[in-house]
Amino acid sequence: MKKNKIVILGGGESGIGTAILGKKEGFEVFVSDYGKIKKKYKQVLLHYEINWEEEAHSETEILSAGIVMKSPGIPENTPIVLKLKKKGIRIVSEIEFAATYTSATLIGITGSNGKTTVATMIHKILKDAGNNVALAGNIGKSFAELVATKDINQFVLELSSFQLDGTYNFAPHIAILTNLSPDHLDRYDNDYEKYIASKFKIVMNQTSDDYFIYDADDLMINKWISNTTIKSQLIPFSLQKELKKGAYIKNNELIITTNNNTFTMSITKLGQQGQHNIKNAMAASTASTLLNIRKATIRRSLENFQGVEHRLENVLKINNVRYINDSKGTNVNATFYALDSMEASTVWIVGGVDKGNDYSELFALVNEKVKAIICLGVDNEKIIKAFGNVVDIMVETHSMEDAVKVAYRLSKKGDNVLLSPACASFDLFENYEDRGRQFKNAVRNL
Repeated sequence: MKKNKIVILGGGESGIGTAILGKKEGFEVFVSDYGKIKKKYKQVLLHYEINWEEEAHSETEILSAGIVMKSPGIPENTPIVLKLKKKGIRIVSEIEFAATYTSATLIGITGSNGKTTVATMIHKILKDAGNNVALAGNIGKSFAELVATKDINQFVLELSSFQLDGTYNFAPHIAILTNLSPDHLDRYDNDYEKYIASKFKIVMNQTSDDYFIYDADDLMINKWISNTTIKSQLIPFSLQKELKKGAYIKNNELIITTNNNTFTMSITKLGQQGQHNIKNAMAASTASTLLNIRKATIRRSLENFQGVEHRLENVLKINNVRYINDSKGTNVNATFYALDSMEASTVWIVGGVDKGNDYSELFALVNEKVKAIICLGVDNEKIIKAFGNVVDIMVETHSMEDAVKVAYRLSKKGDNVLLSPACASFDLFENYEDRGRQFKNAVRNL
């Protein structure tokens, strides 16, 4: 075992970023990917003179590491990971590794849904305030690469449960948990409690000088807080009750009280409407208030916020049919929000890699709002079984182009066509962004 050797499993965005930071910090670096490494990433590895391999894992090379960074997409039970664990070699996430090498203020956002929107909102507010801030983690550029190549004062980090799984000392100054619903259960032995435990790792190393912002209306979050020792200052937000400390709604006003500081804003002026967006704005404005951003800046930023790509994104209206891209709806809870926001009869495109989904909570909404279902996945059996008796029309497709053409034929004036897959994208697409962009291109080509 070489103490000063880092092996990186996975040659994607987080892997390459970690390789750059490892090299800068004087590690002997080796990148190993069981699949193919993209050409653009190979060029980076060549530029930094970093050794790498693809379509293989050389055990002798990997098992001589002092530390291993495992990319979040690689499951814990793959053979090479099991061998590393057996040998007692420390396996960390990019987030854990990169956080060691920055003194920037860290704002970490996790949750089953809303984390991209909240992270993007906070980044916008801080940027509008003139701060030296970067957005990273599960979104945008690699956190590790930014730590290696830029001098940043504040990082807004969107964090998935997989990224948090590999953290041990990571401690954001502000941690946000947007909500909890069953997701990725295929990676957590179909055990919801294990998934929640991963999410709560975000507060594990916080101190009394740090803050934990969370949804006080979420029963599972409240249950975990009451059974977990959390050292940071608790700042809840709620649509259902008034709070002495935290954020709530009264007479259409968003009211936030933190450290004897009160911020108010009319919710009718928010750039994004809907209850879930009000909650997102609560979380973002609470964090910004704690970071001493001027109230006028927070208000202006939230009024001008237009949402994120692939999240209930209006694409086009064709023959008075509205096409909506919600490719980021990768779990049942996200799709619940999307369907709930539909105010017209909807043709729903759904499917992909099932993550242990329970579709029953969608039955009432689908019955009320959906006129036809288009399945888009390699294996659609579970969706067909779940909704076969709920809608009259169900069509199987295996490409985005076909799905959109079928939706065009099935929709009538005044309808919506909604892509909200409730599933991961890896069977037919590179990721949810690729799926969303293919949807938009297919709609534009109608």
